[in-house]
Amino acid sequence: MADRELLRRILSAAVMIPPVLAAVHFGPPWYSALIVILAAAMVWEWVHLAGRDLAWLVPGIVYMLGAAYFMYLMRGDGQTGRDLIYFLFAVTWTTDTGAYLTGRALGGPKLAPRVSPSKTISGAIGGLVTGGGAGILIWWLTGHSVDVQIAVVAALGSIACQIGDLLESAAKRHFQVKDSGRMIPGHGGILDRVDGLLAAALAVAAAGAGIWR
Repeated sequence: MADRELLRRILSAAVMIPPVLAAVHFGPPWYSALIVILAAAMVWEWVHLAGRDLAWLVPGIVYMLGAAYFMYLMRGDGQTGRDLIYFLFAVTWTTDTGAYLTGRALGGPKLAPRVSPSKTISGAIGGLVTGGGAGILIWWLTGHSVDVQIAVVAALGSIACQIGDLLESAAKRHFQVKDSGRMIPGHGGILDRVDGLLAAALAVAAAGAGIWR
């Protein structure tokens, strides 16, 4: 059963990642369409999850649309914007993977047991190291100089990614659901895949304002 679940996840990722990276590479109008589709899917899922609970519904929609808007602004139509989105993806994806692998390997004290019992402090540190490191590496590989600012942006993006993950875990615990939806086979809902990305996007947009403006 576990192997079958892992296979579904791999196949889903193999289908989704190439068109996403292509949209980032080619920019508008493809990237603009990607952001619109992402925003619509997130809001649709959230409305069905939160229902009439306005205390959760309205802030959630504002948060999602705000993050999507800043992801749109950061890309722009130039090379720096493209590379910044690659940087954001690298930080987010490797933070999640690094936290998962480090947490499983080292275990130890829980990070936030009431919100997400499986997450550990060792995993959080591992995610920060891998996410921050991957972001810096991608930034350098795309031809940009690495300085203190980009290192700080990478670290803050990784930390925000993990906070975003915890926020969605808290929401799912509040509404007593395992996944935000069923749009992605093996992964659950769209929000289950982009929870960390949303928070990281806001952090990168704020901390790296001098880069993308």
